[in-house]
Amino acid sequence: MSALLKNNAGAKSVALITFGCAKNLVDSEVMAGYLEKSGYVSVSDPAGALIIILNTCGFIGPARAEAETAIREAARLKKKNPSTKIIVTGCYAERSLAELRERFPDVDGWIGVKDFDRIVDVIEGRSFTGSEKTFLYDHRTPRILSTPASWAYVKISEGCSHECAFCSIPLIKGPFRSRPPASIIREVELLASRGVREINLVSQDTTFYGRDRKGRVNLSSLLKKLAAIRGIAWIRILYGYPEEITDELLETMLEPKICAYLDIPFQHSDARITRKMKRGMEGRRALDLLRKIRLEIPGISVRTSLMVGFPGEGREEFENLKSFVREARFDHLGVFTYSRETGTPAHGLGDSVGEQAKQRRRDEILEIQAAISSEKLRARVGQKLEALVEGTWTKDRRFLICRGRFQAPEVDGVIFLRSARPPVALPGPLPCVEITGSEVYDLRGKFVR
Repeated sequence: MSALLKNNAGAKSVALITFGCAKNLVDSEVMAGYLEKSGYVSVSDPAGALIIILNTCGFIGPARAEAETAIREAARLKKKNPSTKIIVTGCYAERSLAELRERFPDVDGWIGVKDFDRIVDVIEGRSFTGSEKTFLYDHRTPRILSTPASWAYVKISEGCSHECAFCSIPLIKGPFRSRPPASIIREVELLASRGVREINLVSQDTTFYGRDRKGRVNLSSLLKKLAAIRGIAWIRILYGYPEEITDELLETMLEPKICAYLDIPFQHSDARITRKMKRGMEGRRALDLLRKIRLEIPGISVRTSLMVGFPGEGREEFENLKSFVREARFDHLGVFTYSRETGTPAHGLGDSVGEQAKQRRRDEILEIQAAISSEKLRARVGQKLEALVEGTWTKDRRFLICRGRFQAPEVDGVIFLRSARPPVALPGPLPCVEITGSEVYDLRGKFVR
């Protein structure tokens, strides 16, 4: 978390460190907003902070292990400076509060996912009545962006009402709940007035947006209103369930401001495994959906997430998954290894695939995808396209980092430009870039003058 809070010499210094997904980052940005409002000063190095806030992820075992390592490191810093306060927030704190309190007595305060707006109260030792619902900010909530000035995440809902067998998110976040459309629209208007050009819509299930609200409210109607906001150039949809990719949504996505990009986590392709996962779409139907999407939106980029090592995934099921990846030809792909989660329906199935086998399978999928990605990116050499400047440099300061419409921030590749600055002042018309070279996941290019 690199947000800079106002420099108030009388305030305490805070290092706010975020783990996990983009939704967690938004929660950290909100906490930073409340901290700024109360006069706290942000520092990037926890060793130089009097208050260390760790916003944790509790989704899978490796994420919890990462959080525990960070808590132990914060405790080590506290031993050097006993006046240091440690605050642990987020999904892991929500899910395992009693256990964590016992294991980490050096932590001074805890917040789950319901009370991010009470971060100052926790730091300053004031009691309050906790909320019953997962915290969901609105356009009036203080928030300090930590992303580059050209783009931002906008969280449009919280929680999840699906029942995927492997997933602990409903246990942590509770049922799905949409923000009012007017609040989202106003937030995007405010971001546009600050020069933000790209809006990335995030939630646990973005395509389900509005179905818990009265009236004709859905993602398509929201997108149409957001696309009418002046100053916004790109709108990107992140994380949508395959069953919720409707004809109406595909038609709406033809609007020029909406990026031809979908993030659809299929998880697996083998019919037996998807049934056990309680996922609604096996490989053949998934391939049919992909063909339809690509027919309706020519040139669209599709990202997916897959899981290997789910209980019962033998060699045959894994070979089916590999065949699916080869045939689907995703533009971007992430792979998780199965993590057995207490309280989930799949917990009772055991954990039949060993960790080494899971890692080998993950590597095999990524190797297949690397070849597909390399081929797809080579085909872009010579193209001229609109690019969004990230405003960040590589360490040697020789390259400017940009992205195309087909690249989501933080999870996909980038375009490296050997240039000191864009040819136009930002915000302004997005510069044109010519692609001059390709790698496995990234591109090289130059500004077209």
